[in-house]
Amino acid sequence: MESELQVMGLNIAICDDEKIIREQIKELTEKEIPGICAGLYETGDALLAAGKQFDIVFLDIQMEGTDGIETAKKLRQREEDTILIFITGIREYVFEEFDVAAFHYLLKPIEEDKFREVFHRAERELEKRKSKRRETVFMKARNRSFSLEKDSILYIESRGKKVEIHTTGETIEAYASMNEMEGQLGGGFFRCHRGYLVNMTYVAEYDSESITLNNGEYVYLAKEKYGEFVKAYMRYLRNGVNADG
Repeated sequence: MESELQVMGLNIAICDDEKIIREQIKELTEKEIPGICAGLYETGDALLAAGKQFDIVFLDIQMEGTDGIETAKKLRQREEDTILIFITGIREYVFEEFDVAAFHYLLKPIEEDKFREVFHRAERELEKRKSKRRETVFMKARNRSFSLEKDSILYIESRGKKVEIHTTGETIEAYASMNEMEGQLGGGFFRCHRGYLVNMTYVAEYDSESITLNNGEYVYLAKEKYGEFVKAYMRYLRNGVNADG
């Protein structure tokens, strides 16, 4: 049975400076979804210049010009939902990849069984994200009550007895405690500081003191929460929206 994503098609980019790798991934992708047309790019600069939005990007790390990590950072700034799958011949790069919210990685030479596993996990993640966009949370503000799509929330900031909900379109003040918001939002959000609750969908980078979001904003990360956040974020990247699983 075809998945909804297979029926509607995917926008896929393959970026690698080795033609043989580009063609191999293209062939493997077409095996999984016959008839799909993937965009092929030799450099990170060419991928960025295309100006397109992709569902899945296979991205080589070591390339001339703008390397894979820098390309990923620039993609994250404009395409927060793109699933990044890195291609690398060096296992040591794997840990660095998570700093730019890589979904997974493929080691060269690419094994067909491993590719199939990672590709189908990426498909399932896209389906989860599409489902998550429809989830809403009910909020109460001073003069109105309203429903808000969870996926539109970047982060929540504590303001005494109220909270500021920073969304992709506006900042909303509502009457709620951080504990209440944490309970309502559930998996996919992380209490990174007593005053901040962040949507892990929008995490672009992080260090021991802060988390940078796709739009360039940042929230504080309490030092005592760092280890817990890294583990939760790794689970989120591997398992999707339910970071508690």
